[in-house]
Amino acid sequence: MIWRQDTLTMKRKRTFLTKLRINGAYYLIGALLLLAAVPLYQLLVLLPQGYADALASAGKGSFSSYVLWIGHHLSQFLGYRALLVISFVVLLSLPFTLFRIIVAQEILGQEEDDMGEVTKEIESTETQNPDGMPEYAWRGKGFAVLAAWSGLLSIILYTLGTLASAVYLAVVSSTFSGHPPNTSTAGNFSTIASALSIISNTIGGGLLALSCLFFGAIIARRGLKLWPGVWVAFGYTALAVAALLSGSAVAVASAPTEGQAALTTPAILLFALWVLWFAIMLVRLKPEVQ
Repeated sequence: MIWRQDTLTMKRKRTFLTKLRINGAYYLIGALLLLAAVPLYQLLVLLPQGYADALASAGKGSFSSYVLWIGHHLSQFLGYRALLVISFVVLLSLPFTLFRIIVAQEILGQEEDDMGEVTKEIESTETQNPDGMPEYAWRGKGFAVLAAWSGLLSIILYTLGTLASAVYLAVVSSTFSGHPPNTSTAGNFSTIASALSIISNTIGGGLLALSCLFFGAIIARRGLKLWPGVWVAFGYTALAVAALLSGSAVAVASAPTEGQAALTTPAILLFALWVLWFAIMLVRLKPEVQ
């Protein structure tokens, strides 16, 4: 009976490890899109077409120039937004993946403190889920749960906000000619564009900052007593990511018509580096040698 329990436990651990490595590959793609594909697309495709000037005009309240530019470069604009959406869609499972790792590590730490009771709980076939995690493993992990859910909601809101903004701007630009009598955008254009910007960059970015803050604090709190050094550094980096994302969210909220703030690009790039770090650690995971 004990041998059978050990065999089932090892199978679940291998399944869990395989899922982590597969997820890591997806996160690697998302991070590289944010770090390389999106900036290169801006540099090589958008900027030569005058995208920076169009954004500057929108920031000054001249939405006609911005919408007119989109109408003349619709495919390039939609390609840029598609890259952003894809980059975050592949990261959708990241918050709960990190949550499961934290829970698993906490359980290992509890094993060292109380080998008997906790080991019995982990190895029991009646209390484990198919992914190798103990049932109700989330209990007592309130901040980790908040981090996971806020992270998931942030990615969903950012993705939906970016997608909705792209569709709205594409529709508006298709009916805008810039010639009389159609020389200015609709009166509610600024309101709608600002609302979509707040959804993606302020609410989405703020929730992502909250998620990174909680995840980083959870890892840093136990430090080297529970986590390897590279994970401790990863946790402290999450705190820096949270600081930049929160600053960006506040800045966008104060000037939503500009779409982005000065901190938005550095915040996204640092977040992408953090995701890349996480992805590499997952991909390099190896099964325990028995």
